[in-house]
Formats: sequence, structure tokens, C-alpha cells
Amino acid sequence: MLRTKLTAVLALSAFISACSTAPGNYLDASSLHEEPSNQPQQQYTVHLIDAQLVMQQAAAKDAAAHRALPPSRYAGAASYVYHIAPQDILGVTVFDHPELSTPQGSTFSAGGTTTQTVGQALTQPYTTALPGEADPYGQTVAADGTIYFPFVGRIHAAGKTPGQLRDQLASGLGPYVKNPQVDVRVLAYRSQKVQVTGDVKTPGPLAMSDVPLTLVDAITRSGGTTDNADIDRVRLTRDGKLYVLDANRLLDAGDATQNVMLQDGDIINVPDHLDSRIFVLGEVKTPTQTTMVRGKYTIADALTQAGGILNTDANPRQIFVMRGMKDKPTQPEIYRLDMTQPNSIVLSSQFQLKPLDVVYVGTAASATFNRLLQQVLPTIQTVFYLKQITR
Repeated sequence: MLRTKLTAVLALSAFISACSTAPGNYLDASSLHEEPSNQPQQQYTVHLIDAQLVMQQAAAKDAAAHRALPPSRYAGAASYVYHIAPQDILGVTVFDHPELSTPQGSTFSAGGTTTQTVGQALTQPYTTALPGEADPYGQTVAADGTIYFPFVGRIHAAGKTPGQLRDQLASGLGPYVKNPQVDVRVLAYRSQKVQVTGDVKTPGPLAMSDVPLTLVDAITRSGGTTDNADIDRVRLTRDGKLYVLDANRLLDAGDATQNVMLQDGDIINVPDHLDSRIFVLGEVKTPTQTTMVRGKYTIADALTQAGGILNTDANPRQIFVMRGMKDKPTQPEIYRLDMTQPNSIVLSSQFQLKPLDVVYVGTAASATFNRLLQQVLPTIQTVFYLKQITR
């Protein structure tokens, strides 16, 4: 009888030890050595979410909406004037003197593989910025900023407005043409452009023309934004400095200050929603990540997106919001909402989250105990059955 019991114990021991060689993915930590941390445990200040905090948040958001805008060369659209620059193609008309005028019925190169008539070019306020090619019918501004015109000779055109160049040509033709009437138009705007990148349908360069180009114009002329675009944080790079513009505030609230006038060399980047994600973790039905909608997202939105909190495991007093881990990973801001209070529903729908916030729902003490019991119970059962076998 003793031999039978001993055999059973050895067989059970072998079965238990076989778990270490059972198939499955696991990490052998025997070769890992972790250095003990001598740093003191970090303490974090937790801010209770109440009505006063929500009001302070709303005031801070209004102040942040008036963020620094890029300096502009022009006071407004009324003061904008286009100045000729190298690679522009000019059309000159001397009335009653067709031999001195740009042929109106001829086609000319638009800088690429397509051609168009001069009349078509004159009706286009925006001409696509394409690589420069010499135009046999128009006056192409040379790299040194000059053009050559019959009887007048080589004159400097860069930096002048079409009106200023017109007056200069009329003055130069005076000794040769009686009372010359001259008109100067830019047939192809190829010298000055802005770049539009990111989540727009047709990214690429846009030519600056005699019509002022604004932020909304640039996005519209680029085909509009894609479904994944985040227009709350449109980035403008000007003179080596980065500015963030809220195009959504312009469209929703009519804040015209965000529709800045663009200028030569500007780079517009429309980002995606990657930096506007919200993470919902902890005791919720479906831990998830979601994106902000038009720059707005509340705790109630986040919990609803995650299916709500778990009634059996969640601690409704511990709805945490952790903020600022990207910029200050060692000093995040932590907020706590007590969902057992009467005003908690209102506060959860008014506390605005920020990009990359983490909403974490804490675990109830009873749930922690039950999980510990579930871990210990198989071991207790094994010891009990082992004792029964060895009797």
C-alpha cells in the first residue's frame, strides 16, 4: 500500500514539474538580472475634477485659442500686391502695335507638357507652379531679374509690380511710339509658391499669383482634406519657425484670424489623427483607443466608446485622467473623477480631454481579492488532493 502511494506521489510530482516543459510561449528569466532601483518612489499630485476645475479648464482653452500667429508682410488682403520675380512669364500688349505685343492667338508653354492660349492664361487667376521652360511668345524673366523688350532694351523687372513695369515700358517706348498704351500681365506664375503636404487629396506646390492665397484657399486648391486629416492642428512653417493653426475653429466659430494669408516659401502640413488619440484602459468593457472629434472629447465620450465601466470589477471613485506623458514623462498631470457623486455625470460630459490623454478606470478592492483567490485556489486544491492521495 505504501509503495502504491509513493508511486502516485511521484507521478503527481512529475506531472506538476512537466508544466515547465509544456508547449507554449514563455520567457526563461533565469539569465536576466535586474539592477535594484535606488531612486525614491515618485509621488504624483492628483487633482479632483470638480466644477471649479472645469471652469478653469474652459478659461484656459479660450486663452490657448488665441495662440501666436505668424507675422505677415501685408496688413490684409486689400494691401496685397504681387511682385514679379525670376521665371515668371509676362505678356506685354502695346495697343495698335501688334509687332510689339505678345501674340494673342498663339499657344505657349505653361512650364510642363501642356500648352494653352494666352487668352486662356489671362482668365486663370491661379496657374499651376511647374518647372520653368523658356516661352517663345511671352517675356520670361531671367535669373538676374531682367527682360529684353524691343526699343527699350534690357530692363529690370523683378521686384516690380505689373503696373510699375508697365509704366517703365511706356516711358521707354515714348521716343519711338507716339503716346504708347501698354499693358503688362503675368501669364504664368512660376517664381513664388507654397508647399502643401500631409493629409490632403492632392499635395504639392501651389503658385502665388495676383490673388491673395489664404490657408483655406490652399487646402481647397489641394483637393480638400482626407478623412484622416486633423485640421485642428494645421502646421505652418514660415522663415524657419513653426506655427499651429486651428482651421476647424475658423470653420465652426468663424475665427478669421486662423485663415492667415500665405506668402512665398510657406510650408503647410495637414497632419493625421495620430497625435489626437485618446486611450481608455482599466476596468472597462472594451479597452480602446479613439480619436478626438473636431478637437473635442470628454470623459463621458471616452467611457461610452469603451462600452462603459465593468459593474463587477470597476471602482467608480477612481476614474483617472493622465496627461502630459509625451512632453513630461516623469511629471504627468493626473486628475480623478468620483462617479459616485451626484454631479459626476455633468462633470464627465464637460471635462475636456487633450490629445494623448489616458483615461484609466481603477479596480475595486473586492475584484482584486477575487482575482487573488482565483490564482491561489488551484494551488490549494492541488495540496488538498495530494494529501488525500497520500493517506
